[in-house]
Amino acid sequence: MFNIFRWTSRSLTRTMATAAQTVSKPYPFSKTAIILPEPYVAPPLPLVQGKGLMPYLQKNLTTPEKQTMLRELFSRHSAKRIYPGSIVGVTLEHAPFAFTGVVLAIRRRGIDTSMVLRNVIQRTGVEMQLFVNSPHVKTIKVVQKPPKGRMKRAKLFYLRHSPEKMSALAGSKKGTIA
Repeated sequence: MFNIFRWTSRSLTRTMATAAQTVSKPYPFSKTAIILPEPYVAPPLPLVQGKGLMPYLQKNLTTPEKQTMLRELFSRHSAKRIYPGSIVGVTLEHAPFAFTGVVLAIRRRGIDTSMVLRNVIQRTGVEMQLFVNSPHVKTIKVVQKPPKGRMKRAKLFYLRHSPEKMSALAGSKKGTIA
């Protein structure tokens, strides 16, 4: 009785091998498999003629004004660059107002460069992440540089939980910010 339930590894591998031989699946690395190449499909005529390419590029490439803004305000080697802790005013294209706030973080990624601004409006903290190359951003103007030239950290997310430090930045009390 005991030998009926006892399997040896040799018999188990034999049964698995025979099961695998009976089921034929296409396998790309097998020498016996025949895989036909996909038929050639010619590209559509507008793609060959280049129609639609120039409007797409004009819509998505940066304008010269945005390129100078990226070069002057967000380059690491520019004298006019924006630091975290700076107070910046941003004029938006479709909004009737300009948003002014403290720069919490700058993300430099070429065309995808963005910054996070924070301000307290009617005792409610408001944050905006603005992409510099966005068509909604019209102008960016530095209102005030951070105290002592620059902050000790690159990301100032701790200002979310300490409104007294945030107001000290806006009031430019030089000795109170860590």
